[in-house]
Amino acid sequence: MSLMMDIAMNPTLDDPLVSTEWLAAHLGEVKAIDASFKMPGVLPLAVDDFYAAHIPGAVFFDVDAVSDRASPLPHMYPDAAQFGRDVGALGISSKDTVVVYDNGGWLAGPRAWWMFLSFGHAGVRVLDGGLKKWRAEGRPVESGKVSPEPGHFTATFDPLFVRDKAQLVSNLSSCREQLVDARAAARFTGAVMEPRQGLRSGHIPGSRNLSYAELFDPGTGVMKPLDDIRAAFSRAGVDLAKPVVTTCGSGVSAAVLTLALYRLGARGSALYDGSWSEWGLVEGPPIATGPA
Repeated sequence: MSLMMDIAMNPTLDDPLVSTEWLAAHLGEVKAIDASFKMPGVLPLAVDDFYAAHIPGAVFFDVDAVSDRASPLPHMYPDAAQFGRDVGALGISSKDTVVVYDNGGWLAGPRAWWMFLSFGHAGVRVLDGGLKKWRAEGRPVESGKVSPEPGHFTATFDPLFVRDKAQLVSNLSSCREQLVDARAAARFTGAVMEPRQGLRSGHIPGSRNLSYAELFDPGTGVMKPLDDIRAAFSRAGVDLAKPVVTTCGSGVSAAVLTLALYRLGARGSALYDGSWSEWGLVEGPPIATGPA
């Protein structure tokens, strides 16, 4: 049975998550990419972790490199031409099924998944539990640098997948879209300083708070059951029947919320690419502090 027939005949694979068992069975048929990410200054670098151990055949997707390098903001979306070039250089073609994983901390597998969808590639999944679960099960890993044969990837950007600052400023008065912030509560309320220098503390007025860390089991790295995820959004005051825009510190962990919403059947949600790295600048738009 072909991989695409397997997906078509297995309803559970409408879920963007795939299991380690599934990936192990299809490893030779998909393109695995490691999109692990760390905050600036954290060592060893994510790419060095990749060189030390990665899923066989995987390539490294550098969120900082596959970005608009002319922007002063961190890892902003590139244009379609650059995304196509960068992904093609990783040996990925438009016909390939891509399975994204990270180190098991949910940074930034979902971000890469959302980028692929944003650029028109529906054949992308996220490995539940990431490398952490894969290694805990004793599955094989490889080490060293990789040099994939270039692929041909055609990207077409759909702007409905992301929001910019101007759109969110407009939303302050209309409140047409709900905003959900994936940062930890202390950062959301403004009780602590932001880890990036030069940013105010607080949140976008009217937004809700649901830390992305509440959506997965820290021990196994596996995303929580759908009922638990649904309850978490409900506690945060989010109406799943209405449009949602996710945000965070720099547009990475917000995609964990986006992935969770997608798993719950929500469609039409978007990600604020600039997130607090843009909104929180000293000369930025109004902010709020305290709980939602």
